[in-house]
Amino acid sequence: MSEDAGTPTMDRRHALKVMALAVAAPGLASCGPGPGGEAGAAGTSAGAPGIPAGATPGQVTNPNARGDLWDPDLLSPVVPWQRTLEPDELESLAALCDVILPADDHSPSASEVGAHDFIDEWVSAPYEALQEGGVLIRGGLVWLDREAHTRFGSGAPSASVRFRDLTPAQQQAICDDICDPERAEGGPFEAPSLFFDRVRYLTLTAFWTTAEGMDDLRYIGNTPLTRWDPPPPEVLRHIGLA
Repeated sequence: MSEDAGTPTMDRRHALKVMALAVAAPGLASCGPGPGGEAGAAGTSAGAPGIPAGATPGQVTNPNARGDLWDPDLLSPVVPWQRTLEPDELESLAALCDVILPADDHSPSASEVGAHDFIDEWVSAPYEALQEGGVLIRGGLVWLDREAHTRFGSGAPSASVRFRDLTPAQQQAICDDICDPERAEGGPFEAPSLFFDRVRYLTLTAFWTTAEGMDDLRYIGNTPLTRWDPPPPEVLRHIGLA
């Protein structure tokens, strides 16, 4: 993904092209087996295998689960596919996730709970629609570095500037230009804004499905309470139930 000098090999124009291609792809496909009968039920689709033949014994321990792509073992979860993002890409993605959701006084940042790893798992899944999302995200990461170098670098390849090396204010300046797809529509930031929108959605999904994220939302969930007080009258009036 990178040359010795640290400059991504994909140029800015190419990055925009691959992002536009990914954005033009159809929406997310179903995660369940489609038409095709037994082949789909066995955990294969379009040539994508289920649990690899070399899976170690004991990975699937729930006797009631097949443990394939369509019926995962939720009690003993295993991700049966290889991750595709490179360490360099993950480092840049982690920086972007933290711009989207930084740490505050009561919660960690997105990267601290592994949001970038969640995105890696998502784009690595053997489903065509998700892999097209991976093209969008990988191209977007290249665009971020190119934009960082264009705005804040000296222009010399040996002094290449990466997005993750910028100051928070510089990172925010770039993200401010790509944070609104409607505003960017038809302009030079249209494709990058769709990349940012996808990463933002996945970052928030990752964060608020962790224990830390649920604590941040003060979500209680299926927790037994010794006492439950009904909503106060002002709340009931506000939602029209008083």
